[in-house]
Amino acid sequence: MQRRRFLLAFLSALGAPFPAGAQQRAKGARLGMLWQLSPEDTPQIVALREGLRDRDYIEGQNIVIEDRWARGDVTRFPDLAADLVRLKVDVIVATVNHAIQAARVASETIPIVMVVPSDPVGLGFVDSLARPGGNITGLTWQTREAVPKRLQLLKLAVPGLTRVAVLWDPTEPARRLQVEEAERAAASVGVQVHAFEVRTPQELEGVFGAMAHARAGAVLVEASAMLGAHRTRIAELAVKSRLATIAWWKGMAEAGCLLSYSPSIMAQYRRAAYFVAKILDGVKPADLPVEQPTTFEFIINLKTASALGLTIPPSLLARADHVIE
Repeated sequence: MQRRRFLLAFLSALGAPFPAGAQQRAKGARLGMLWQLSPEDTPQIVALREGLRDRDYIEGQNIVIEDRWARGDVTRFPDLAADLVRLKVDVIVATVNHAIQAARVASETIPIVMVVPSDPVGLGFVDSLARPGGNITGLTWQTREAVPKRLQLLKLAVPGLTRVAVLWDPTEPARRLQVEEAERAAASVGVQVHAFEVRTPQELEGVFGAMAHARAGAVLVEASAMLGAHRTRIAELAVKSRLATIAWWKGMAEAGCLLSYSPSIMAQYRRAAYFVAKILDGVKPADLPVEQPTTFEFIINLKTASALGLTIPPSLLARADHVIE
């Protein structure tokens, strides 16, 4: 930082023009954040700020961060995005599909960094991963291996498993693709899958009753802002219905679901800071390829296993990144 300040002062003294990145650092940048849940449910806020600090963007010194919270209600995103545009932020970090869409509608010029979209190409956020085009880039949560892997892990954890319910929210963009992926992967794993829609939290109890009635042995929970916000209720209903669960996010296992297998949410947010810094230093979003996740986490909740009367095989425990006891 001292070297950079010296360089800025030196260039200024000479009357030389600052590079774009140097100008941005000198005047201070303004970053807008669209968060899915509430501050107390968002430990990844720390990872993002750490990533920015690693790239010499220090909150309160040369960057101002405007956090906006949907608190589990995705209908709030358009107003939150419009608020950030009114503030004239330099970059918007949009965390999930609904947030990205809201930011995209709110501005066609402010750079947008995605963090966990499910299908950025299919949803039209970018032209391709290699050549995003437009004002959006960042990361994707999408991997072809994740859904088959979750089914495999679930079968290893539940002896004799033959039927898996897929719990999904059709109001979430692109989630039908994840259901179709589960249907394609089912045969190779040796299970049958049956999809169960849930649009509101009030439907959860009835849906779990329908799963039990259909004699499902376990549940694959697909990504959804609403399902994430009500993860504790989902975990409670699953245990009550004697259904093992695997989910897309470690927070679900921490809330009481049996298993989770997903890209590392902390790694995604730390890496998002790279895109923010690049853009603030003058690189166009269209010139930054979208990155796929490289770090994954497998979580096992042994408290839930005990409540379900399941004994997790030692070989599966050995594969876990974290075991909740």
